[in-house]
Amino acid sequence: MLLRVLGSAAGGGSPQWNCGCAVCAAVRSGAAPPRTQSSIAVSADHRRWFLLNASPDLRAQFEAFPGLHPRGDRTTPLEAVLLTDAELDHTLGLLLLREARALRVYATPATHKTLCDGSGILTTLRRYCTVEWRAVVPGTDLTLANGLSCRAFDVPTAKRARFGGEADHGRVVGYRLTDEHTGGTLVYLPAAQSLTAALRTEIEGCGCLLFDGTCWRDDELVRLGLAGKTAREMGHLPIDGPDGSLSRLPSLAAGRTILVHINNTNPVLLEDAPERRALRESGIEVATDGLEVQV
Repeated sequence: MLLRVLGSAAGGGSPQWNCGCAVCAAVRSGAAPPRTQSSIAVSADHRRWFLLNASPDLRAQFEAFPGLHPRGDRTTPLEAVLLTDAELDHTLGLLLLREARALRVYATPATHKTLCDGSGILTTLRRYCTVEWRAVVPGTDLTLANGLSCRAFDVPTAKRARFGGEADHGRVVGYRLTDEHTGGTLVYLPAAQSLTAALRTEIEGCGCLLFDGTCWRDDELVRLGLAGKTAREMGHLPIDGPDGSLSRLPSLAAGRTILVHINNTNPVLLEDAPERRALRESGIEVATDGLEVQV
């Protein structure tokens, strides 16, 4: 199984258009690479690709990756989109796929309802192309293509449901993907408020873990005067701290652990930052746009 990190940043990208923090300034000066908003592509045969989350930067991400370029006419290698939730930075890219003849979307009933009745993204998209929704049931295995299978799992969150009326069950999920030919396993978890026992079971021993790296500190945005909520209140486990991901991820024995969905304020985006050094010493990587991993 091959995975391609299309975008490694959290919502807004890095630099974020309206932010002048130290990290954004470093990116604008060329001292750190820019990053687009979080999304990955996965394939078992390098021919048929599955997109996990559809970021607002999707068009540029597709153009940067030849594996997703069309073949001759308008036949593309994109098989389907799998959604972890209904957040705008994970779903706005669906509207950029409106030229497709048909689009298959995997999502939980809770996410599907929000995209139809809340944000209206799928309702709008259906006016341009055929959309086939396939229900994702956490805990149930799904066969995708050519030996690639996946299982979604619930990710508990106390984050406010922005569009209201969203059920707790299935509002946020992660995915465990398996290459049935090689046994390779990938866990994609770009949003996690805590590492519960159930989440640890899903992660332990996987070949590659792509995990939520949104903020270094829980009060990162509050300290910078950029928001009034902590990372946990926004649905994300901070990296630092006694109960942060840095202290807990190494014990899960994943083959590789790579942080994705990294906020523009996070100092780990700077190669020479002490926070980045702490990650390296723990064997945790920081994703970059274009990173490819064979699992």
